[in-house]
Amino acid sequence: MRIVSPEEAVAGIRSREQIYLQCAAATPSVLLDALVARASELEAVSMVHLHTEGPGPHLAPEMAPHFRHRALFIGPNARTAVNEGRADYVPVFLSDVPALFTSGALPLDAVFANVTPPDAHGFCSLGTSVEAMHAAIRAAKTVIVQFNHAMPRTLGESFIHIDDIDFATEVDVPPYEAHQPEIGELERRIGEFIADLVPDGATIQLGIGAIPAATALYLTGKKDLGIHTEMFTDAVVDLVELGVITGARKARNKGKIVTAFMNGTQRLYTFVHDNPMVEMRAVDFTNDTHVIRSFEHMTAINSAIEVDLSGQVVADSIGHKMYSGVGGQMDFIRGAALAPGGRAIIALPATAGSAGQHSRITPSLKEGAGVVTTRAHVRTVVTEFGVAELWGRSLRERAKALIAIAHPDHRDALTFEARKLHEL
Repeated sequence: MRIVSPEEAVAGIRSREQIYLQCAAATPSVLLDALVARASELEAVSMVHLHTEGPGPHLAPEMAPHFRHRALFIGPNARTAVNEGRADYVPVFLSDVPALFTSGALPLDAVFANVTPPDAHGFCSLGTSVEAMHAAIRAAKTVIVQFNHAMPRTLGESFIHIDDIDFATEVDVPPYEAHQPEIGELERRIGEFIADLVPDGATIQLGIGAIPAATALYLTGKKDLGIHTEMFTDAVVDLVELGVITGARKARNKGKIVTAFMNGTQRLYTFVHDNPMVEMRAVDFTNDTHVIRSFEHMTAINSAIEVDLSGQVVADSIGHKMYSGVGGQMDFIRGAALAPGGRAIIALPATAGSAGQHSRITPSLKEGAGVVTTRAHVRTVVTEFGVAELWGRSLRERAKALIAIAHPDHRDALTFEARKLHEL
């Protein structure tokens, strides 16, 4: 391993090579900026990553001849590039991402990581994001890291050794922060419905966004909840401090908050630093259906863009326009459905548009929309108007249940369309 400047660290990257970037709050911004500064020397470098925080300088229109992004999940900074054809989207279950690298299906020339400086034994923590990093590091020909003095030291399956590192540069750059979204009355109503479905002792998957944050507000009266999730935010810290999350009844990893990455504020990063309650694991563990189904009363809470009257769930696109990704929705929906007393929840506002003019409960999906969760997998759908239980229901019964939780302004039109389609 050599400690060098950022410019020297990325000097060996060549045209048409493929690089994996650590994701989310751990986006290695110093190394990325140094590589983009060399853009004029490079052609068609493939940048592979899940969503990254920050501006994403390699995604700027003028960078198109130099960098071609392969999105395994589309973050906000990559949406325009993907939809303008300057970047590619790879649909993949989050649990399968490590296998893309270890199998050679997605070969890697280099990996950029954002880690803590080595401890006395030569181990560096991957900090806020473990996700598929171990598989990427094993598969990559060159491992380039930021020794980041501002990165929290997380525990669990979070460590790499200096012997696995080729080049390192020293930085002091805090992980990117993601602040809690504004929680309105709509989100509160959805959160309250969801919380009513969560029993004491349940293990929950609680992700990012206004609906999970609102759900957390209504979980404060619960006891001994556990966390097994792909990611979490400051909302989990609130529930730990209130004594709601203890993990005391978890079937495995008892007492531990198990996650693959996190996105939040500095308060969250301070909470996880050297905290033995937080166990970082790779996504092929956190999102393994076999693991998820082992938790009694496993409750998975996932979002959707639209749901048709048969129960098909669209979560990664708006018509032909790509929006996010498959991510871990199917991993957790199926795992929770198979768990003893488990609950698989799809939660979404009943309408879209500034005036609520578009119903998210639809007679049929938009042209080009992709189904992430099939009608056979969906179990429970929640909007601000109630809960629709779909498991074991016929198409006619599903249509009736979903119309009942649509916005009242759209129910007549949905009923009319359902009758035309012989669904009522």
